Amino acid sequence: MFPCDLQEHPTRPTLTIRFRTPVEELPKHLGQVYHAIADYLEELGEEHAGPAFTAYYNMDMQNLDIEAGFPVSKTLPAKGEIQASTIPGGTFAVCHYTGPYEQVSPAYDQLMKFTMDKGYEARGVVYEWYLNGPDEVPPEKYKTDIAFPVKRIKQEEGVS
Repeated sequence: MFPCDLQEHPTRPTLTIRFRTPVEELPKHLGQVYHAIADYLEELGEEHAGPAFTAYYNMDMQNLDIEAGFPVSKTLPAKGEIQASTIPGGTFAVCHYTGPYEQVSPAYDQLMKFTMDKGYEARGVVYEWYLNGPDEVPPEKYKTDIAFPVKRIKQEEGVS
């Protein structure tokens, strides 16, 4: 249904804003966060080094704990609610989802199954990378990479 794979990623510096919100208000908050960080990057004379992302620290739809922002090429200074942060490096399970954000659940399910089938378990934060968005394409063409760090729990069959 949705292609999944394992990827190695280096530690990546970011600029982010962390907040809590119910899922219904998430789009409004994300728009504000991404604009604030983009404005700050412009003020610094810097550019983001990849697509916008959201890190989910929980999946409580009434009180999401979220960090959203952009990867940057080097550590940059914080300013107010904008913080210098990092996405840790390591092995990530990644699912490549195309479609409306509110219909992403089956991709998460598929990624969990893929991860377990490969002998890994999810650990830590869940990331969504927005490869395009509402100002570029209609909802059925949104491209999102869902990713989480993983740890090996068993050897794959046939692999020594």
